Amino acid sequence: MGSTKFPKRYVIVILTFICTCVCYIERVGFSIAYTFAADAAGVNQSRKGTILSTFYYGYACSQIPGGWSAQKIGGRRVLLFSFLLWSLTSALLPLDPNRVMVLVIARLLVGVAQGFIFPSIHTVLGQWVPPHERSRSVSLTTSGMYLGAAAGTLVLPSLVKLRGPQAVFPSEAALGAMWSLLWFKYSSEPPRSEHPKATAAGFGESLLPIKGSQKVKVVNGGHSGKTGKIPWKKIILSLPVWAIVVNNFTFHYALYVLMNWLPTYFELGLQLSLQEMGSSKMMPYLNMFVFSNIGGVIADQWITRRILSVTRTRKVLNTVGFLVASFALIALPLFRTSGGAVFCSSVALGFLALGRAGFAVNHMDIAPRYAGIVMGVSNTAGTLAGIVGVELTGQLLEAAKAANLDLSSPESWRAVFFIPGLLCILSSIVFLVFSTGERVFD
Repeated sequence: MGSTKFPKRYVIVILTFICTCVCYIERVGFSIAYTFAADAAGVNQSRKGTILSTFYYGYACSQIPGGWSAQKIGGRRVLLFSFLLWSLTSALLPLDPNRVMVLVIARLLVGVAQGFIFPSIHTVLGQWVPPHERSRSVSLTTSGMYLGAAAGTLVLPSLVKLRGPQAVFPSEAALGAMWSLLWFKYSSEPPRSEHPKATAAGFGESLLPIKGSQKVKVVNGGHSGKTGKIPWKKIILSLPVWAIVVNNFTFHYALYVLMNWLPTYFELGLQLSLQEMGSSKMMPYLNMFVFSNIGGVIADQWITRRILSVTRTRKVLNTVGFLVASFALIALPLFRTSGGAVFCSSVALGFLALGRAGFAVNHMDIAPRYAGIVMGVSNTAGTLAGIVGVELTGQLLEAAKAANLDLSSPESWRAVFFIPGLLCILSSIVFLVFSTGERVFD
């Protein structure tokens, strides 16, 4: 169970936080490096959207297999394998905008590898983290995405300027290799709930397979029974699961559009240089990091002090986050200065991150034993949002150019930001009506 001074589960949470941080440095890094190289080669916006969205095709394919494999062989092993695979691919990637097929295959492979990561993380946290720590643990872990995006946005443009866009990839691969070593050395298999100490500590049931007569789980302090099969039909037909799925789609639509196209918006829409913007360009992602952790702390406080039920806590935070984000997204193209655009995108992404204390933790509320599976299902929808949103944005911009609109005009970008804003409003309504904080799956 780890030492009494620093419990092992805290080590696991910190390592998963670093994991998501490194993953998003990689994603932002490719967007920055490829945008630089593609613009220099005269690649049009539609092709840029196609290449930037390729990652999400591979990512979508491995979400549910990621949850299943983590359930069967353990999230610890799956995380290590997936990290090594994408790190190796990144290290070997040649960045040439004219070698389209090579870029497509490489991004598909990185997407497949990273698709195993988040279902595995939710499986690991479901095994290690007791219920009263779930909100802040998941929020801290996922906030690593935003800190990684902020760090990548701040540092990598300078690296590109000094060493060229190709230098981004071995740097990212080195970070992936270092995390893999940390995970291999300091992580361990989770406590099993049939062990008295694990049960007393309030941990969820082990998701790892247990052989023969050991296939038991502890319920209500010690009664055991056989483990069942994964209830696929019940998961697919569950309205609370669909509430999570819809909100995951919307969250990632907005996030991936901004992550992949915000550099283009700054440079073409506002005629700004990323290098000259300095640290201000990282503020949207830094704001996500802060608000994600604020949401987790607020949620756990409301639940443990019984200020609100789990259901109401999830709904309040999700609704507030998504509605504020929707207004900020719709207003974004109206701001024509660097400070205004950074402020508006920071509000949008910050409150979207706050909303994660609603839908993103809800996997563990309704299905603690199958958190990785439900995460895989909902994250598949989130990944499809990346495919649709990133590619559609490129087509919208090409359509604006065909209509003789300058990409520096707000009219060219209005539809780009209005669509995720509208989705945020609709998704918050779905979550209000259909979600629950009660356990749905035994």
